[in-house]
Amino acid sequence: MQTMNRRTALKLTAGAAIAFPAILKHTRVYAADFTLRYANNCPATHPLTVRMTEAAEAIRKETGGKVDLQVFPNSQLGGDTDMLAQLRAGALNFFTLSPMILSTLVPKAAISGVGFAFPSYDNVWAAMDGPLGAYVRAQIERSGLYPFPKIFDNGYRQISSSTRAIQTPDDLKNFKIRVPPSPMWTSMFQGFGAAPLTINFSELYSSLQTKIAEGQENPLVTVNSAKLYEVQKYVAKTNHMWDGFWFLANRAAWQKLPPEVRKVIEEQIAAATLKERDDIRSLNASLEKDLTAKGAVFNSVDPAAFQSRLQASGFYKEWKGKFGDEAWALLEKGASRTL
Repeated sequence: MQTMNRRTALKLTAGAAIAFPAILKHTRVYAADFTLRYANNCPATHPLTVRMTEAAEAIRKETGGKVDLQVFPNSQLGGDTDMLAQLRAGALNFFTLSPMILSTLVPKAAISGVGFAFPSYDNVWAAMDGPLGAYVRAQIERSGLYPFPKIFDNGYRQISSSTRAIQTPDDLKNFKIRVPPSPMWTSMFQGFGAAPLTINFSELYSSLQTKIAEGQENPLVTVNSAKLYEVQKYVAKTNHMWDGFWFLANRAAWQKLPPEVRKVIEEQIAAATLKERDDIRSLNASLEKDLTAKGAVFNSVDPAAFQSRLQASGFYKEWKGKFGDEAWALLEKGASRTL
């Protein structure tokens, strides 16, 4: 939560145009004027946490120690739904969250996660840095949150299992798979005939370890950083969904920050976002080999068979109706395909 001492308050009201450059360039003699809290659900080794930790230090240096951005990774402050509530209440200043989980508050945020929508990263960034991303951010702002312009990458999601290899849609029949708290995730796996279980990420490892769930689905970066390979043997390269992390601010608290402080934070977060995207791309190229060495068994699938099963189940028709023609048209334009 932000704090501001009396000296800073006087400077703000008595000539901000002169005072703020002095504040931002001041050496770190005094305690921070702004203490801000950022949280995520990623382990400390995940590229998101690594780049956000670097960004926090860059912000501190650029503001001469006046802005202290505290980083709380690995669900230290609660599960995703808990932290989203904290963000809305102002107990958190910033939080990174999957669009799919954000859809519990902003339903249309989930449109970027429609199954098998984006055939490549070129399509992802054309959509999310372009018209579809702008559409989703407008929806998010209506909820009292402020979404930063660029979305972090989480990667294409794959299905893992402790009991059997998933090679065809039939292998998912009655399969107990953990999914995050999001209606679309549940809907998609029900379309495959699976038995999806809604479990927060903070409880994922234990639910797999105790066999509450047979499997889960996440990008390989998460499988590695959260050590899910210790409790999952089989990994099917389905690429069934692209996922990211919106960097979200409590809008009221964000708007109270001085413009110069907001500018520094936005610039550093934008730089961290692009670096993190590069990290995920590089890791994706090497992780299959690394995870195989740790005991994971990989198999490829025919994505067309899975997409056809979703089509037959009415998944696309249902979600087009929920999102509406405008949003669906933006999705298809970004994806360069008809869904």
